[in-house]
Amino acid sequence: MTNNPESSSPITISPETDALVEQEMAGQNADIKQETKALIEAIKKRAQSEIQTAQDLTREAYLAAVRRAREAIEEAKLIDPDRIEQSVQLIQQEAQKNWQSIADEIQRLGDRLADAAKAAWTVLTQPKSSSDDSDS
Repeated sequence: MTNNPESSSPITISPETDALVEQEMAGQNADIKQETKALIEAIKKRAQSEIQTAQDLTREAYLAAVRRAREAIEEAKLIDPDRIEQSVQLIQQEAQKNWQSIADEIQRLGDRLADAAKAAWTVLTQPKSSSDDSDS
């Protein structure tokens, strides 16, 4: 079994998670509520971590590709170095715009994942209605 250092540190519960769990699990034991809050926060933290990692890797890969392209052109000496630098600056500006768009899209995806986790949790913790019992 692997040792997860994150599991030993206390998890800070956001006001949103606290309110959600308190509302949805009003009649439950305090320990169950606390563990549920910690679970939701851990899911959110993991999703945010994955998003950040994806953003970092994507940006690094893109910048490395631009850098390699610039170096290849400079080595070939086919174009005036000043024009190359100007073109690289334009590409970097465009890359920054594109990067921001990608980052925003990844953030929206992370928000949707967090919402999906909350919805799934709501479904899992929702008491069975009497009509569900008669369907069985």
